[in-house]
Amino acid sequence: MADQPKVQTDEEVERSDEEVELDISNSDVCTKYREAGKIANLALQGLVLQVKPGAKVLDLCKFGDMVITKKCGTIYQKKVKGKAIDKGVAFPTCVSVNECVCHNSPLESDANIDVLKDGDMVKLDVGCYVDGYIAVAAHTMLCGEQPSLDNPLLGSQADVLHAAHVACEVAQKLLRPGNTNSQVTKAIHKVAEDFNVRACSGVLSHRMKRFVIDGNKVILLREETDQKVEDFCFELNEVYSIDVAMSTGDGKPKEMQSRTTIFKRSVDKNYMLKMRSSRTLFNEVNAKFPALPFTLRALEDERQARMGVVECLKHELIHPYPVLFEKKGDHIAHFKFTVLLLPSGPTRITGLKFEAETIKSDKILSDDINAIMSLASKKKKKKPKKKVAPDAA
Repeated sequence: MADQPKVQTDEEVERSDEEVELDISNSDVCTKYREAGKIANLALQGLVLQVKPGAKVLDLCKFGDMVITKKCGTIYQKKVKGKAIDKGVAFPTCVSVNECVCHNSPLESDANIDVLKDGDMVKLDVGCYVDGYIAVAAHTMLCGEQPSLDNPLLGSQADVLHAAHVACEVAQKLLRPGNTNSQVTKAIHKVAEDFNVRACSGVLSHRMKRFVIDGNKVILLREETDQKVEDFCFELNEVYSIDVAMSTGDGKPKEMQSRTTIFKRSVDKNYMLKMRSSRTLFNEVNAKFPALPFTLRALEDERQARMGVVECLKHELIHPYPVLFEKKGDHIAHFKFTVLLLPSGPTRITGLKFEAETIKSDKILSDDINAIMSLASKKKKKKPKKKVAPDAA
């Protein structure tokens, strides 16, 4: 006698539904990514307007986080199955100046807060999530008077900005089902060669999923002998954060004296903490930031958090995002965007316009890169064939 099919209880059905990973083929998921992208762009646009001589880096970081938090509060306000939709800052706002490459997000207690000066090269980095679906973005600009058609930016600063911009374009065009991560890495290396700059080592682009900002599918910006990743093919309906940092220096940024302030919970690690301040910090992180990066500035007691973070780091309960620097005098350009691999083609949902008309580089692209740049970003929609009217009887 054949086995009777097992009937699932309502509870089992609901649990199995929750375990199904929804991707951007689901219109609701795609909408949430786009909403997160709109808010990330809004924060980035607001920060651009705040970048002026005399502005404090700390104030800019707080402003970016505030814009994202406030704007998130105006969308998806209805509860779903009795639960509020989780949304907010996916990556703390960072403002990294001149030779500082990334992850600079100071605390209120920091003694020396950077103040922007005319001519500083400023990197702005933000992230937003809606219901766990993440959009990130970064932009590089000059502080003070902006380049214009009459007075364009020239020289090494223009070269490094163009190199980072072209690398972003090339990455997006290659982000198609069937292509591989190593194709993107090699193309970016060629772009850096064309502009006589270096891609920054250690900068990674990731596939993103719900509540996962750094998925296992990784694109290296620069190949290194001590850093290898598995080769893979891109697939339809995936989402990627593309992170590009180019330098006029050697492209090997290092940690300096600046204090690390951004961390992420290491979900696969556990340890019975001894210090009270460590336990308090860890409990707050588990409650507020169980999956995404956070800044110590966002915790209730910053002083206690600074004490507690030491033991948590020692036992690898949290993962640090250290502040990285090139050598003094080096110019760094950093751009980041979120791209959806849709059936119509790779679609960028974050990032600001690059003002190519006012940033002039005399470098010439190689044939290989020109060939990639000439690829269409979107598939052309086929026009429906006109129906031929049947002959009259």
